[in-house]
Amino acid sequence: MTPDEYCRNKAAKSGSSFYYSFLFLPEQQRQAIIALYAFCREVDDTVDEISDAGVARTQLDWWQQEIERTFKGEATHPVGKALQTSLQHFDLHKEYFMEIIDGMAMDLEQSIYPEFKHLALYCHRAASVVGLLSVEIFGYEDRNTLKYAENLGMALQLTNIIRDVREDAERGRIYLPLEDLKRFNIPEQDVLDLKPSPELTACLKFQSERAKQYYQKAMNILPASDRYTQRTGLVMSAIYEATLNEIINDNYQVMKHRVSLTPLRKLWIAWRTVRREKRLHKQQLKKTK
Repeated sequence: MTPDEYCRNKAAKSGSSFYYSFLFLPEQQRQAIIALYAFCREVDDTVDEISDAGVARTQLDWWQQEIERTFKGEATHPVGKALQTSLQHFDLHKEYFMEIIDGMAMDLEQSIYPEFKHLALYCHRAASVVGLLSVEIFGYEDRNTLKYAENLGMALQLTNIIRDVREDAERGRIYLPLEDLKRFNIPEQDVLDLKPSPELTACLKFQSERAKQYYQKAMNILPASDRYTQRTGLVMSAIYEATLNEIINDNYQVMKHRVSLTPLRKLWIAWRTVRREKRLHKQQLKKTK
């Protein structure tokens, strides 16, 4: 199995919404973004699947060393080798990969975040930095596109947090800031006990409004000149916001079941979004002639 095949299998098996957004990319960009996604999956699985925190920390340390080797052209892991190919074509900063690993390490160091500003740092490392790397792969002309990536990453991660409240609580983690739990009079233990309540519903509504603000801010910042090159991120935004809307329409019953879109619906949203962006791109090209 080649490094690229390993990464494609990793992406496909995850069933993630990200995979559907990659399908419409040119080959070189698709190879790079799948390698990046496979890296994110590897370090995320290290934290989620290894129950011993010490072993998980050692594994994350190993990934830091692998990134160092990758940027020297000496990768040993299939993902590192696939990333080496990406580095030949795209300006991907080593520091960003290290930040992603630091974000995963935060899961080993704390199980709840006192205030939103602390959670925002986690979201930045776990998602916004991935967005910044993705922007380099997709290409951009206007530096405001980097701000778009930062805000979209926040929106996507907050959507994940809302969707995965039950799954995270089962692992002993709470990503709803402690200040918000107190604001809505929700004991931490109620979340860990997977207890639904009107107070939790109100808190999740508050979180969803916060996520919506980040989606809106991202779209407002994205320059028209870079919309088409960033169409993969727009696919992600559409799929994740549709998921968030499903949670809202379900009255935030995330403690009872996990809300997700079917593969067919994700594919349809991806196709519809790419089609729309192609149409807008053609219109923009006509205006500039």
